[in-house]
Amino acid sequence: MSTRRLLVLPHLKVHNANALSSPFTIGFPAMTAWLGFVHALERKLKASDYPTLRLVATGVISHRCDLQTYQGPGDYVHSIVGTANPLDRDGQRSAFIEEARCHLDVSLLIEYRADDDDLERVEKTAFFERLNQLLSRMKVAGGDLLDFDFPELKALDDSEAKEVQKVMRSLMPGFALLERRELMQEAMKQGTDALDALLEHVTVHHQCEQDENGDVIWHSHRKTHGWIVPIATGFQGISPVGPAKNQRDADTPHRFAESVVTLGEFKMAHRIEDLDEALWEYNADLPNDLYLCQQVQTETPHSGLF
Repeated sequence: MSTRRLLVLPHLKVHNANALSSPFTIGFPAMTAWLGFVHALERKLKASDYPTLRLVATGVISHRCDLQTYQGPGDYVHSIVGTANPLDRDGQRSAFIEEARCHLDVSLLIEYRADDDDLERVEKTAFFERLNQLLSRMKVAGGDLLDFDFPELKALDDSEAKEVQKVMRSLMPGFALLERRELMQEAMKQGTDALDALLEHVTVHHQCEQDENGDVIWHSHRKTHGWIVPIATGFQGISPVGPAKNQRDADTPHRFAESVVTLGEFKMAHRIEDLDEALWEYNADLPNDLYLCQQVQTETPHSGLF
């Protein structure tokens, strides 16, 4: 019987987070943004007298996502609400690449480990004071962290599903972001192209039929039950590792990469019974040039991605 320790960061209010998670997707920030934030927090805590503290896995619970778009009267599509700052010398909007933004209310479940000495210090008031100081100065998914509820520490018995459910119910109403790569894998095994497989699962099909009274009844359905969405979960290298001209850090090898996209699902938090079902971690598959964020319970091989 093992004990798993969680740091809960409830209701992070993020303003103007990056909603363009990949060249193919817009909406909720990429999983790389969330794990990147937790990695940055770990480095700051290690430098703040907690040298053995490790934040090993992260769960993301979405309470609200307000995508900044606009649809005018008679418009067929939505337009991105951009700021175009700063204006040029004539007071006109300068040419720029549009940046999709969203406002978020998100809770994070962070599994942590440390030596016994650091574990004792984590439970003291000084740790929370330092944590609050760090959070108030950090960016989250490129957005400003405006407010957050007081962090909490949880110790869970790994064999007790009721303890996990109690934690997840405390985060309701909210949706945990899960990976559904297996849907892509099943379709691709049948010869479907990766992009076609993704579109098949997010497309809504509408059908109508006429009943015995002559009334037309419409039915809408998708290929799979659940709130299935495309999500960006990492990068694949497309160039050799080495130096690059004008790179910021001359001591760190560089390579060009492209986004990796697969299918995910937003699932109501109270339906999560296994903690590993909601947690994500880093996984670098160097032979295949893949740098991924994936679920703790995910098994290789790395198929079902494009």
